[in-house]
Amino acid sequence: MINIKTFVFNDFYQNTYVIFDPISLEGAVIDPGCSNENEKKELAGFIDEKKIIIKYLLNTHCHIDHIFGNKFVKEKYNCVFYCGKEDEFLLDLMPKEAEKWGYKMEVSPKPDKYFEHNGEIKIGSISIKTLHTPGHSPGEFSFYIESDGVCFTGDVLFKEAIGRTDLWGGDYDVIADSIQKLLFSLPDSTIIYPGHGETSTVGYEKIKNPFL
Repeated sequence: MINIKTFVFNDFYQNTYVIFDPISLEGAVIDPGCSNENEKKELAGFIDEKKIIIKYLLNTHCHIDHIFGNKFVKEKYNCVFYCGKEDEFLLDLMPKEAEKWGYKMEVSPKPDKYFEHNGEIKIGSISIKTLHTPGHSPGEFSFYIESDGVCFTGDVLFKEAIGRTDLWGGDYDVIADSIQKLLFSLPDSTIIYPGHGETSTVGYEKIKNPFL
């Protein structure tokens, strides 16, 4: 069974996740939003305490609040960095965007690999299925772990909300299609872990989400 630790980082209240296989201790950091030294220490302290072997840095998408800690995680753990190819251009834009919010942001490294739709990444014995779910950004991916019935949905699907579509490459019709055809095809019991806010389930969102 996958272990999941949630951190809420930066002024955007972004959810950073550390996931790991409790047997092999292999793990991944999803969307490191740590934007200052205290947040970096909090993230690293947990990883060190649990003796997690960070194999991967996974960006659901490459907006500022989800990539603040990319350089820190990549350099500290020498892990393989994945993102969506269509989002790579955002890595270069975000430092300027950070300045608008009063942040001095370290430039993210370039990805080592790109996600593939219906691809697979493994940590220990746990399989993570990568689903291309654009609409909030063109290269956004969600991560589905069938064995545990969980899906990390980034900023595509939230509890009773969906991601903004007025940013770089956003499109309401595209995000609605991603949700209806891909995320809503998952079992209703699937727990969604979004990029902001509380967890929910696919079944709950089918009934309660007012944007769909």
